[in-house]
Amino acid sequence: MTLIKSKLGFLVVILLILGLFFRFTNIDTKFYWYDEVFTSLRISGYTQTEVLHEISSVQLVGAQDLMKYQRSNPAKNFGDTVKGIAIEEPQLPPLYFLAVKYWGKLFGDSPLSTRSFSVWVSLLAFPALYWLCRELFPAPEVAWIAVGLLAVSPLHVLYAQEARPYSLWPVLILVSCASLLRAMRLQTKLSWSIYAVATILGFYTHLFSLLVALGHGIYVWGMQGYRLNRKVVNYVMAIGLSLVAFLPWMVILVINKKAAKEATLWANGDSNLLSLINNWSGNIGRVFWDFGLNSQATSINLIGLMAATLILLAIVSYAVYFLCCETKKQVWLFLLVLMAVTAVAVMLPDVILGGIRSTKPRYLFPTYLAMQISVAYLLATKISALGVPSWKRQMWKVLTVVLLTGSVLSNIVSSQAETWWTKELGRENPVIARRIDRAPKPLVVSDISEVTLGNILSMSHLLEPKVMWQLVLLDQEGRRQAQLLDPPAIPKIPSGFSDVFVYGRTQNFSAKLAKMHNSKIDVPKKQTIQMLWVGKLEKE
Repeated sequence: MTLIKSKLGFLVVILLILGLFFRFTNIDTKFYWYDEVFTSLRISGYTQTEVLHEISSVQLVGAQDLMKYQRSNPAKNFGDTVKGIAIEEPQLPPLYFLAVKYWGKLFGDSPLSTRSFSVWVSLLAFPALYWLCRELFPAPEVAWIAVGLLAVSPLHVLYAQEARPYSLWPVLILVSCASLLRAMRLQTKLSWSIYAVATILGFYTHLFSLLVALGHGIYVWGMQGYRLNRKVVNYVMAIGLSLVAFLPWMVILVINKKAAKEATLWANGDSNLLSLINNWSGNIGRVFWDFGLNSQATSINLIGLMAATLILLAIVSYAVYFLCCETKKQVWLFLLVLMAVTAVAVMLPDVILGGIRSTKPRYLFPTYLAMQISVAYLLATKISALGVPSWKRQMWKVLTVVLLTGSVLSNIVSSQAETWWTKELGRENPVIARRIDRAPKPLVVSDISEVTLGNILSMSHLLEPKVMWQLVLLDQEGRRQAQLLDPPAIPKIPSGFSDVFVYGRTQNFSAKLAKMHNSKIDVPKKQTIQMLWVGKLEKE
């Protein structure tokens, strides 16, 4: 019986259709957030410095005028995109951004078009995962179940809809892994060349691809009994070639390391071991189920969230244990190394030095992919096991259905949401924009800096053309520490506007503005100073 005619084949086809549907659902209506607007900024070819300089030269700027920095500029070429990343965000290799810029020239540069590129690229993960599983396991059932799990994984669906490199990176992780196993099996120049090319593309997509390559080295060295032989030499040559090809960007990263450090200051946020463990556990659960609940949920929902997380952790833990017990070393060692190297490299610094980078699931895709493959192997083996009571196979079939149903329901919930936990900054912007848009002729006053620029550009996608901005540019020091320093000057508000709103986080700025204009700031009760807010300036 062919796969398509089998029950498993039918299930996988349904899951692939659902996965495709969820990836495209409402991608044009979901909030275009802080990080995504910087993708559009790179596409435009402008730098943050240029934007701040141009905005500071005018007193008022229309909300739609800010869209100039969110669209392709014919005067800016691919070199300008690379230059902007190299100078301001060198921790982000340029491959994804160059690909999106080219895509924009063909299909437009709207958020819908930009996100569509990510969605289409994410679909390449399905054949890549199937290829990797076939290199690891003789049974095709493992590969098909793994593809099904990936298709409706809420974590992968959410990142597939983001205008960021986290749709392309999982594809290249899987391709590099599969091509390594193929190269070790065939031992041909072509197979090792394919691995080298996949690795180079991975390096130019995400810096943590270096950790994946390191894991591959540990695997190759371990499988050869820690002896120098032909396979080890071939791996070293392939990686050496990849590193040489990546050397230009490594030089850029070293030269502009200060910019990279400033761009990642957020990773130094306060944390403790308990909060880290809570986040790690929750993120593993989100690979399979994600209903948008967090620690601020009601008691009943919180109990359900904790129970679901514990169940999923138990399944993943048993799957890894079962993998190590039931497969050959060449299988379990590969997945264990893929799972562990990135996890240790990202988590350990947070535990020892403090930080929150490991709480962001986008940095742990190699770990999550290895976990999903392990779960797929567990389910496929238990479902098709011979010589065991029928009720046991039925139990595992029910568990598989429950797991997949939870994933599908998670996607149904998140697909209808305007914003989700992945959009970490400015989640209040859609509500704020609706309040501003209700005014007949509104003016929005805000400080602007390299820190706040992303949220202001994000608002430009939400506000109607009638909205005008009065932006106060902070000095050079203030740009780096906008939340800590007062703005250098309080602006005089021009007349002719029906309503004046103050946008931001800083109470200092709003208090001084209100005092200067003999007014008060009316802030909605539901808004707090811990989040972005908008206050209406009213005469006392």
